[in-house]
Amino acid sequence: MVRGLSRRGLAAAVVLAGLAGYVDGFAFVFLGGYFVSFMTGNTTRASVDLSQLSLVSAAFALMLIVAFVVGVMAGTLVPGDRARGQLRVLLLILGLVCAAAILAGFEWRWATGCCLAVAMGALNTVFARGGQVAFGVTYMTGALVKVGQGLVGAMRGQAGTGWPRHLLLWTSIASGAVLGAAAFAWIGHGALWLIAAALAVLLAIRWMARARPTRGGSVG
Repeated sequence: MVRGLSRRGLAAAVVLAGLAGYVDGFAFVFLGGYFVSFMTGNTTRASVDLSQLSLVSAAFALMLIVAFVVGVMAGTLVPGDRARGQLRVLLLILGLVCAAAILAGFEWRWATGCCLAVAMGALNTVFARGGQVAFGVTYMTGALVKVGQGLVGAMRGQAGTGWPRHLLLWTSIASGAVLGAAAFAWIGHGALWLIAAALAVLLAIRWMARARPTRGGSVG
């Protein structure tokens, strides 16, 4: 759970949420109104398209949902202890984003979207514990529910509701989406290479932190 994260773990979660927001903001514009991390939106899109007999559009939305689930499965199946597993999942995500950047250069939107959806599915497993996802990095509906519940608890005088942490995650993914959409408007599909570079830096930081004998090896 978000409330149980250390400060370093929370910082990592905020960074990952921002990266996910960037990718989703980019993808929403590039794909013409589809999501790669917000599967509720794609479910609604597919359902509406089916009701209007727009079968190709519905198929694309459903394909993105399947790709996201595949990404969750891939991230869950990554071998290694928690710290090593996190590094391998981040490496998998970096590879997928790079592949998506290459595909986007050819304007292959469906393939690009699927690569990014797999990456975002895997991203949600970074904080998995015992094979179970502690919380979804891209699941901001749940975060906003926690904000609402926490605010009520705070008004009743309850301590430690943790709502500011959830609000911080929502703010991070929202800010990332703004940057992703703006980057696409400025430099087109090349905007994906910026997020690939950011992921490479994050991966390098995690690798160096794990290599230090006096430091722990997990992000949360």
